This record gives sequence, C-alpha cells and structure tokens, in this order.
Amino acid sequence: MERKHLLPGEFGAAARLSPKALRLYAEQGLLVPARVDPATGYRSYSPDQLPRARLIARLRALGLPLGRIGFLADLTPDARELELRGWLRTQRRLLDESAAVIEAVSVTDAALLDAVGLRDVPATKVLCRSRRIGSGALPELVRAAERDIRAHLRASGLPGDGTKLVYFQDLVTYDSDGLVEVAVTYDGSVEPAGDLHIRLVPAHVEAFLPVPERYEDLPLILRVYDAVEAWTDARAGVTCTGHPYEIYPGTGARFDVAYPVVR
Repeated sequence: MERKHLLPGEFGAAARLSPKALRLYAEQGLLVPARVDPATGYRSYSPDQLPRARLIARLRALGLPLGRIGFLADLTPDARELELRGWLRTQRRLLDESAAVIEAVSVTDAALLDAVGLRDVPATKVLCRSRRIGSGALPELVRAAERDIRAHLRASGLPGDGTKLVYFQDLVTYDSDGLVEVAVTYDGSVEPAGDLHIRLVPAHVEAFLPVPERYEDLPLILRVYDAVEAWTDARAGVTCTGHPYEIYPGTGARFDVAYPVVR
C-alpha cells in the first residue's frame, strides 16, 4: 500500500540524508517537511519529496553553498544543466589557475634574487583612488584610475605626468578581494575630487626588482614578489616594513616591484 507520509528516519534513509542534514535543509527552507503534527511537533515527509531530496544531496556533494543549491533545485532540468555546466567551466579554470600558481611559487629563481636592489625614495605627494577588488577587475581599475587621476591633475594646471604606483594592501586573487590603491605622483597643489584623495608618501628606502618581460603577468609575477621577499628576509640588517607596490615605468622594465624596508 502506498504510504502518504514517511517519518524522518525513513525519508532520510530513502534519500541517503542524515537526520542532521534533514534538520538543516528544513531550517534553510530547502526541504520543508510536508507535515508537522501540531500537538507533538513530529515531522513527516511526502514520498513526492524524494526526488528533490536526492537532488539536494547530489548538489551538496559538489560543495555548493546552500543558497546556490536552493536556486538550482527550483530550476527546470534544462536550465539547471546549463547553470551547472557554467559552474563546472569556472571550477576548471580556477583549478588550472591554482595549478599554475603552485608551479610558480614552487620555484626559486636565482636570477631574480640577483637583480634585487636597494634605493632611497624621497617624500612625494600622490593623488589616489582605492578599491577593494579581485584580480580579474585589477586591469580595468588601474586603467580607469590612472586616466581619471591624470585628467584631474591636468585640469588643475599640473602636468599629470608623474610616476604611477599601484599599492597592494591585501592579497588579491581570482576568488578573494583585496584593497588596491592606484596613485600618481605630482608636484604642486591640487584639491581632492570625488573618490580621488591625496596623501603624502614619506621618504623611505625600498627593495626593488625590475620585472622581466615574461614575468609581468600571473602566475609568474608571483615569483617576482617572492624573490623580493626572500631577498629582504635573507639580507642582514634589512627588514620589510610594509605592503608591496608596483612602479610604472620601471627601471629598464615596464614596471618594478618594490617593498618599503628599513636598514
């Protein structure tokens, strides 16, 4: 005889879901019991809910967050397949990028270490824009910020041809945002405007490395940062004191990577 309702244990066994998972999915609204006894609070499920429960279990096994699972479970099969194939392409890309990063940071390049140097940097004023972004949005931020900063400097009667600096105040990756500041040095007087702000970069010493052409992009650029860090760690009397930055144009290169240090 067909059962109209299943107890949580029976339903969980048929769907291969634990009691803990059933409680969680009920709390999140993903899989709400078909009936709750008003007197005892006992829950029961309809056999018709088994396909949805099994689908949720499979999607959860992919490591998807519950909010995403709820969205996918409510789609038609065809629409769900399109979404999942798009998700799979993204995961493959991220895995390829992770493999490339592992390869890049697993190698110490002696030639890069030999190219690290020290130099004194005078105090300078910079006009800046800051954003919290991931690395995918970095090129557009740098382009737009440099354009707007130089335009504002020129509109203020200044040449607007100073050095471009890109400060990385956090780790910026494909899947995590970090605070990035784009700045242009200038002499003279200018007023901040909109989200453009002014700050004084104090005089300091920097450890720097001109970036070879083939190292300019991810993942090999990570070797450049690693080389400067390794050099400062190994150099007696030299201590890194702040976050890294890129300097455009560089020293015989498109850009340099630098860290402020004390010695």
